[in-house]
Amino acid sequence: MKAKVLVVDDDDDINVALQQRLQMLGYDSVSAEDGEQALEQIHQESPHVVLLDLELPKLSGLEILRKLREQASQQFSPDSADRPGYELVRPFVVVMTAYGSIDEAVEAMKCGAYDFLTKPFDFDHLAMVLQRILERTSLLKEVEYLRKEINHRYAKIIGASPPMKEALAVARQVAPSPETVLLLGETGTGKDILARSIHRWSAQRNGPFMAVNCSAFPETLLENELFGHEKGAFTGATEKREGKIEAADGGTVFLDEIGDMPYQLQGRLLRLLQDQEFHRVGGTKSIKVNVRFIAATNKDLQKGIANGTFREDLFFRLNILPITLPPLRERMADLPELANYFISRHCRHTKKLDMTVTACALEAMMHYHWPGNIRELESVVARAVILSSGGTITADDLRLQHHKPRDQEPPSKDETPVLSFRKSMECHSRFLLTNALTQTGWNQTKAAESLQIHRSYLVRMVKRLGISSPGSS
Repeated sequence: MKAKVLVVDDDDDINVALQQRLQMLGYDSVSAEDGEQALEQIHQESPHVVLLDLELPKLSGLEILRKLREQASQQFSPDSADRPGYELVRPFVVVMTAYGSIDEAVEAMKCGAYDFLTKPFDFDHLAMVLQRILERTSLLKEVEYLRKEINHRYAKIIGASPPMKEALAVARQVAPSPETVLLLGETGTGKDILARSIHRWSAQRNGPFMAVNCSAFPETLLENELFGHEKGAFTGATEKREGKIEAADGGTVFLDEIGDMPYQLQGRLLRLLQDQEFHRVGGTKSIKVNVRFIAATNKDLQKGIANGTFREDLFFRLNILPITLPPLRERMADLPELANYFISRHCRHTKKLDMTVTACALEAMMHYHWPGNIRELESVVARAVILSSGGTITADDLRLQHHKPRDQEPPSKDETPVLSFRKSMECHSRFLLTNALTQTGWNQTKAAESLQIHRSYLVRMVKRLGISSPGSS
């Protein structure tokens, strides 16, 4: 598709000359003779670029720029991650002004214009400016696409159960603060997804999000990964290299598995958290950064302090805003929706038609203790999607270690049950109620009818088990 350029000038000769030149350069062009026409054309034609004269009848070029900025501010909420930058309006505007009116051109740039040209202008210069704009537009589209892909992958936080709702409420409350957040919880509870969500809800959302797994590197490599190095800092350091912290300036650094960080390196991290400055490996120059830190661990840091493997002063600096994510076994009300989400996701990945999960399979999942939490649930679902030969996922497809299909012999006496009788009954009741409510669109009357129980009893059970709809706050 050809790029479209709107020419706005009250001089017919200039309009015609510009449109002819634009056609020669391979652009589509439309024109307007006054400010009101220009705004109408912008809304109707959606041009990529506007060549805007500042001296116009009805509305001046500056008034048009101010109206475009006002419209942009109304389209985006103040905390939206997609809000346009302060310096530019959309579409890209190049103002045209007479020589000697540079002050007006500078004012137009302050109002959001991309560039300005003085009359009479060189057409080769115009071609170069348009080419720069289109390259920038292409880059912005690519960045927007990649950002949406990342946000789509990590945006889905499923949590209607009371413990998860509480954790999410705290996360949203602390997100605007620049202070360090410490995420606690077992392996596989979704700490990385919550860290990305906190970044997305924060003032740093338009900055980079850099994740570093502190258990994935030995001490020297982790130090280099975080802080970078100067040329000649060690054998093989043939050039200067930025670390993740420097690259994340203006954004967020996520320190995963912080409990596994080597003890000697913890001192450098503490200094960075306190002063927001550091030096590269092999360097002496202090580098100042504006970075928000989120740390996560599945370990008991208090035990690490007692064992001498974790610094107490670093713990106090990290533990300003702690959030504990519940294990899956404590939020089983979320399991049906989580399972359906992962089924849809892996059906798309494997290019299979959408599948449903049988009641027996869902019951088996509700009675399993999930030591690997959500990460294990996703692995089990992914395997079941691949192994299932039909349009439904059965209990056999799940291949849960402690689940035996109904047609097999009962477990021997020496086997320890996965859940106590009370817990098992609660899980089964939660499964039946959640499934019925989901099937009826969370209509309590219809759900009670399908279960053949009184609505008042269903309401009491829903309240006692802490079941709430996915859309509730």
